[in-house]
Amino acid sequence: MSDDKTYQPEAIWRWKQDQTGAFAHINRPTAGARESRTLPVGAHALQFYSLATPNGVKVSVMLEELLELGHAADYDAWPVDIRSGEQFGSDFVAINPNSKIPALLDRSFSPPLRLFESGAILLYLAEKFAAFLPTSPHERAECLSWLFWQMGSAPFLGGGFGHFYVYAPIKIEYAIDRYAMESKRQLDVLDQRLRQSAWLAGDSYSIADIAVWPWYGCLVLGELYGAGEFLQVQTYTHVRAWAEKIAARPAVQRGRRVNKTWGDDALPERHQASDFTRTAI
Repeated sequence: MSDDKTYQPEAIWRWKQDQTGAFAHINRPTAGARESRTLPVGAHALQFYSLATPNGVKVSVMLEELLELGHAADYDAWPVDIRSGEQFGSDFVAINPNSKIPALLDRSFSPPLRLFESGAILLYLAEKFAAFLPTSPHERAECLSWLFWQMGSAPFLGGGFGHFYVYAPIKIEYAIDRYAMESKRQLDVLDQRLRQSAWLAGDSYSIADIAVWPWYGCLVLGELYGAGEFLQVQTYTHVRAWAEKIAARPAVQRGRRVNKTWGDDALPERHQASDFTRTAI
């Protein structure tokens, strides 16, 4: 790695095994399983394998919101240690060939139905339980548009800004400036939308809000990357009000603890509602 301003890429990129950075020890330019590893399976039809990162929290919040409404959406949640590379185990790769959390198995089908990519999981659950997905054509279109907006935009916030601001082994001014600018532009997009509408899809809380909140809601609440002052997140007043409203929901408070392996409110595994009465299991 070089931060030399005279650096020019070679004609052919070559993987350097001595790269540094938070995830350099597990990053490879190839896909597929690296070891045989069996995933645990619980009693419920829905088996959730994840970690309490923003992408994982989307799905655990959705599952808890479904339970809050009385749907038969009980599930077993199992942690996946992405820092040690458990996502490259054979059973996990069989569910998600992209080796990213979250992943979900619906064992009410034979063979079990696999789902990967958080947006696909949210849409599947919304359709399966007929919840948090508007039925009117206009609101449904808004909901899906904002859902896919998050899928396309958050990599600039996470893999872009978050990586270079927090995880990169050196601070690169150009990269941080580039992704800070884009992150603030995205916050402005959200702020303008939420100035017009109580929720992203319109009048109702939906999977669009559930998808966007763990990234942008937590960012403006000062809970992501320690970048609140740097990005001046307090200026996005409509996003802040929306984020606080979602953070107060009981299902959100439960869901963000699921598969959390750090802190006093850690809940590495979740198998039943009573698990939330304990700080960890």
